[in-house]
Amino acid sequence: MTADRQVAIVTGAGSGIGRAIALGLLGAGVDVAAIDRDAAWLHTLAEAAAQRDTTGSLQTVTADLAQPESSTRIVADVLGRFGKIDVLVNNAGIGQGAIRPDQRDNPIRFWEITSEQWSRFVAVNATAPLMLARAAAPHMIERKRGRIIGVTTSLGTMMRGGYALYGASKAAAEAAHAVMAADLAGTGVTVNVLVPGGMTDTRIIPDAEVAERDKLIRPEVMVPPLLWLISDAARGVTARRFLAVHWDAALPPAQAAEQCGAPIAWTSLGVLPIEPE
Repeated sequence: MTADRQVAIVTGAGSGIGRAIALGLLGAGVDVAAIDRDAAWLHTLAEAAAQRDTTGSLQTVTADLAQPESSTRIVADVLGRFGKIDVLVNNAGIGQGAIRPDQRDNPIRFWEITSEQWSRFVAVNATAPLMLARAAAPHMIERKRGRIIGVTTSLGTMMRGGYALYGASKAAAEAAHAVMAADLAGTGVTVNVLVPGGMTDTRIIPDAEVAERDKLIRPEVMVPPLLWLISDAARGVTARRFLAVHWDAALPPAQAAEQCGAPIAWTSLGVLPIEPE
């Protein structure tokens, strides 16, 4: 690590979107702490990074984000290795294909889910991002600098029938990132949400759900908007959500961001509650 390089934590970095983000950051000269519960996938990531012309250094950390103590341990490990944290990418998630591989054709209705399944999805998709941000935020606030980026899902997916486990837990994650952005206003720490914008070629989507995987969105679409979000040019950008698939690389980055961005969560629909004076 060099003092002028940024340090990023990327969760779910062993495959899919997380792997694409980790490799993209490494290629841009960012030091990356790659977090995943699957040590074999992290090993594969490390091999891929070693074969590429990357200037950033890689730390791999095996952790199950569903475990309450994992967040503080991850942050402590990264600070111990790199001495700082500039970026937190809350990407790790669990999809409903883990419960039922053909769940798009055979939906999981809310009355069919178990309390254990609900607890697991909330723990990974909603609680873990909040707890990681909670652990990293004091360090970022003290340095008056930091970028927290949540990977959620399309708003339509959050409300789709048969998606109580995935949609609702991702909606909770997005709402939490909106609250983080409000709480961190004026601290120098920004919070934004970045989503692919459609079905993406990751392990979350089993082969049983699609006939042709090559027609799915490539995870690498996340990299250009992410690199812009962690750049100095985006230091004042917060409380926004971006659809990566609509990022137009032919445009100047700020214009591309404006074109594919919107307020985080449901801000445009929000009405303040009536409160006593």
